[in-house]
Formats: sequence, C-alpha cells, structure tokens
Amino acid sequence: MTPALELQPAPGAAPVSRMIAAQAAAETRSLLRNGEQLLLTLIIPLLLLAAFSLEPLVSFGGGISRIDFMTPGVMALAVMSTAFTSQAIATGFERRYGVLKRLGATPLSRGGLITAKTTTVIAVELLQVVLIVVVGLIIGWRPHASLAAIVVVPLLIALGTAAFSGLALAMAGALRAEATLAAANLVYIVLLGVGGVIFPLTKFPAGARHFFELLPTGALSTGLRSVLAYHVQFPVGNAVTLLVWAVAMIAVAARVFRWE
Repeated sequence: MTPALELQPAPGAAPVSRMIAAQAAAETRSLLRNGEQLLLTLIIPLLLLAAFSLEPLVSFGGGISRIDFMTPGVMALAVMSTAFTSQAIATGFERRYGVLKRLGATPLSRGGLITAKTTTVIAVELLQVVLIVVVGLIIGWRPHASLAAIVVVPLLIALGTAAFSGLALAMAGALRAEATLAAANLVYIVLLGVGGVIFPLTKFPAGARHFFELLPTGALSTGLRSVLAYHVQFPVGNAVTLLVWAVAMIAVAARVFRWE
C-alpha cells in the first residue's frame, strides 16, 4: 500500500457519540454567544434573586425567610428559562432558516440532535445552579435540607428539564418561528407569575393553587422548596407530576417535531 493510500480517511460516518459531542459543543457556543438568550438564561434569574431577596428577612411563604423562599424558586425559573423558553425560540428559528433541514441531511439522527440539545441544556443549567447557589449564599440563604437533597434536587431538575424540553421541542416543531417566539415568551411570563417562583402559591385561592401546583413550574418550584427549605426527604407528588409532564411532552414532541 502506498503512503498516499494510507492517509486516506476510512469511509463512513463518525461514531454517534462523537457526532453528539460535536453538535452539543456547537449548540453551547451558539447559546453563549447569543446575548438575548444569555440574558434570559443567566442574568434574569440572578437579577430576580438579588432584587426580591433584598427585603427584610421576615417570615414569608409558610414560615421561612424571603431568601429561603426565593432561591429554590429561582432555580426552577432557571430550568424553565433554559430548557423551555430559550430552546423553543432557538429551535424555532433554526427551522425557519433551514438549519434543521441541513442537519437532517447529515448522519446525525433526530435522536442524536435531541440528545445534543439536551446535553447543552444540562451544561447551562449546571452553570446556572452554581451561580444561583453562590449568589444565594452571599445574600444570606441557608438551606434546611437533609443529605437526601444531594440526590433529590438533581432528580427534580432532571425531570423538570425533560418536561420543559419536550414542551419546547413540541412548540418549535409545530409552530412557525414568530409564533413560537410569541408563545414561548407569553408562557414564560405567565408561569413566572403563577408558578410559585416569586409569589407563594398560598396567596391564590385554593382551587387555583391546586391547579398551579400541577403545572411544571409549580411542581418544580414547590418540590425544590420542600427539599431545600422544609427538610422534606422526597416530594413524591411533585416528582410524579413532573414525570407525567415529561413523558407526555416528549411523546408529543416526537410526534409533531419536523426538520423543516
């Protein structure tokens, strides 16, 4: 065999893991370079945490201080910002500009693309949670949690991520980019108000409160707060609610998502 032939690359696609890693790296770079998405995913949750936690530390939302109430809620908001709003808008415009259509012509499968996007979301969420915890501790947050929180908190965040990601991909796959942009922002604002992030759900009438607790933001914020503020070992009801949302939204996304 001649040296020229020895330098020829082997035919065939790269391993699936390598394709997913390359696509995830590209997705992460694109997200971090986008000022609007960076504002939505990183800066807004931190601003809300700092601004709404500057009030005097009085009993709030069930006998806990304002900062103890806000920190778990802002974690839930960060998950929604990244896994739902940011991902829905970005994916919707990727469809509009033909990015997904071109990716569909590559060896990267639909499952590989979703895995890469999920990997990017998880990486950004890790950064968000670290920043929220650091800022919260500086402001005065002191979690009241058991050792089980080390496992339970990531589990709740993972379930919330799956639920919001499925909803984002379903919306971006079924609607036009402009409609996705409007709908994602509207849902974000509504869930910010009724999702137990900055206002306790006990402020609402009983019937509305029970309904809001069944929404993904309400279930995630309530579950995180139960673990981190009320020393609950495992919030079964909130975890089941998030699991149902995750399964349902992923199933819908798999049915309606289109490359073009």
